[in-house]
Amino acid sequence: MQDKILLLTPPFTQLNTPYPATAYLKGFLNTKNIASYQADLGIEVMLAIFSKKGLSAVFEKAQAFEAPDENMQRILKLQDLYIHSIDAVICFLQGKNPTLAHRIAQRNFLPEAQRFAQLEDLNWAFGAMGIQDKAKYIATMYLEDLADLIKETVDPYFGFSRYAEKIGRSAQEMDTLYAALQGPLSFVDEYLITLLKEKITAQQPSLVAISVPFPGNLYAALRCGQFIKNTFPDIKIALGGGYANTELRSLSDKRILEFVDFICLDDGEAPLEQLLSFIQQKTAASSLKRTFHLQQEQLVYTNTSTCGDYKQASIGTPDYSDLLLNDYISVIELINPMHSLWSDGRWNKLTMAHGCYWGKCTFCDISLPYISQYEPISASLLCDRMEILIAQTGNNGFHFVDEAAPPSLMQALAIEIIKRKLVVSWWTNIRFEKKFTRDLCLLLKQSGCIGVSGGLEVASDRLLTLIQKGITVAQVAKVNQHFCDAGIMVHAYLMYGFPTQTAQETIDSLEMVRQLFEAEILHSAFWHQFTMTVHSPVGTNPEAFQVQIAEPSKGSFANNDLLHIDETGTDHEAFSFGLKKSLFNYMHKTCFDFPLQKWFDFKVPKTSVPDNYIRKALEDTELFTPNPHAKVIYFGNAPIKSIQTKSKKGATWEVANLKFETPQASIDIKTPPEQAAWLEYILQAIHYTQTTIWTLKAIKENYEQNGLEDFELFWDNKPISSLYKVGLYHL
Repeated sequence: MQDKILLLTPPFTQLNTPYPATAYLKGFLNTKNIASYQADLGIEVMLAIFSKKGLSAVFEKAQAFEAPDENMQRILKLQDLYIHSIDAVICFLQGKNPTLAHRIAQRNFLPEAQRFAQLEDLNWAFGAMGIQDKAKYIATMYLEDLADLIKETVDPYFGFSRYAEKIGRSAQEMDTLYAALQGPLSFVDEYLITLLKEKITAQQPSLVAISVPFPGNLYAALRCGQFIKNTFPDIKIALGGGYANTELRSLSDKRILEFVDFICLDDGEAPLEQLLSFIQQKTAASSLKRTFHLQQEQLVYTNTSTCGDYKQASIGTPDYSDLLLNDYISVIELINPMHSLWSDGRWNKLTMAHGCYWGKCTFCDISLPYISQYEPISASLLCDRMEILIAQTGNNGFHFVDEAAPPSLMQALAIEIIKRKLVVSWWTNIRFEKKFTRDLCLLLKQSGCIGVSGGLEVASDRLLTLIQKGITVAQVAKVNQHFCDAGIMVHAYLMYGFPTQTAQETIDSLEMVRQLFEAEILHSAFWHQFTMTVHSPVGTNPEAFQVQIAEPSKGSFANNDLLHIDETGTDHEAFSFGLKKSLFNYMHKTCFDFPLQKWFDFKVPKTSVPDNYIRKALEDTELFTPNPHAKVIYFGNAPIKSIQTKSKKGATWEVANLKFETPQASIDIKTPPEQAAWLEYILQAIHYTQTTIWTLKAIKENYEQNGLEDFELFWDNKPISSLYKVGLYHL
């Protein structure tokens, strides 16, 4: 019988879509004709618990606990309503019972506990017809009430997107985690192990590969390994993923190998292939690639130099088969369209490029291969993979999970999508750089781009320079305006507590963010406190950033986050609540007139940022000199031409009218017939379906070769300059 690899994602990552690691690996294994099966144990455990049978068990166990507060007591008293409504609610959130939205939205069907206490004005948020989203939002709070009950009574580790995260995060020593794994199975563990046993019995793998993307997956992953070793000792177990890649690079505590046999680092394709060959006894242990393992009871790290990594073009298309794609649930945690993209909808995950094309940010792990080894994929191959995934999953939504998608590749991908007439919706991560012009953003929108997220970090030009972000706040404002004018939503990652950041700079950064939201050029954002990591420039050279690393700086287990002392003495943690509370209101388009002091319960400096800073940045029209080497491409339809004869004081002349049809309106351009004829010709020549690429310089030369005069006067002024509205883009 052929060896089979079982690829597992342990609880919990996302409710609405699979984490893509196992799908990427399965796609690669397909290219090698290696049999594999994948399972997302997170969604399966969640669905088992949030069912009539599962909730009955929750409430039965919860009754044995003394309810800690009135909210828990209320939920317990309403248990019959919860138990008899849960299956219908899950079915609705899976998109299988949309008509239930009307009953949920009326607010008299589902029980309500503490999560509903600060309910927003739902009519304002969703209007009269947004029944589906309104019901999703109500159903989400209903689930969160139940999650509160589980966490408060039967399983303190529980969380919808993480499990036992506290004991997995920054665990420099393994003692706490090891002790937890010696204890009895938790409530969630029991469901996890039951499902795991079913998978192994059905698939009979020779190797189980467990992906651990986050600290909130580590405990469950080791529980899986523990069970397999005790029950199926002949099966080998490998652990990999983002957590191992960042946290376990300096591992010296071999106790983790009581739960798994191998730990693989970085890109998993080549290490997994070498590992299977070793298990099959085709190669020696010396051939393993980037793998921790035991050798004569000693922990060793083997990284053969004879086996190279695979190019991104050779790793195959991610394969989502085996996963329960129709069973994921869409939830809405915040009434914010951009913010909901992370939890609402089933997204096919792809990557435009391996690594980061910028690779300079001083807070980032730029020394690690997943950042430093930049390798883009061709737009043609990306579209091939998109078409394969659409056919396989039935989903036309794509989330490109790049560190930062390259603007040039985004442009090429957009053109390829339009050429193939693919109907898709997609979003990705970016840098807020100048290359995102008005025309590029319009092109991205035309191809199906609905949102972008990028790191504004600290909205302070001094600190952005220190971070080596390569942007300014004013530049971010202009880029955001281009995206928003094109109809693309924008999310910003925000940071506070970067080394040497003062209280004044924190408040000024908040004011910048307030103005960005008020100007409606930012749709959502998220604040996080700066964390120093061992693989970042700040972590490797703290003296240059005026911080000290607190002892101990290194442990025998996980090493990534570094405790540090900021010599400026600013209490960054104190700002956390106020920053997040103000942001919550700004995302809901409220409280822009509140003084910043109102968000904090301690004295903060007054902002030094003028209250019109962002508005002036948007109004600042820099002198624009067209780039003669810019590509000019037309994405619209051919115009309809008519000739009119004009007369005045006995003189007659002809005027050509070119009518351009757009999905929303018609645009008419009147121009002399000879210029109209040339414009018809050039629009056909530069149409995106043509193979020849024209630059602005070449277009000007052709214009003059046809005996026409004053190209700049014709091309750069109305009405020709307004043709971007029908798809004439300078790229």
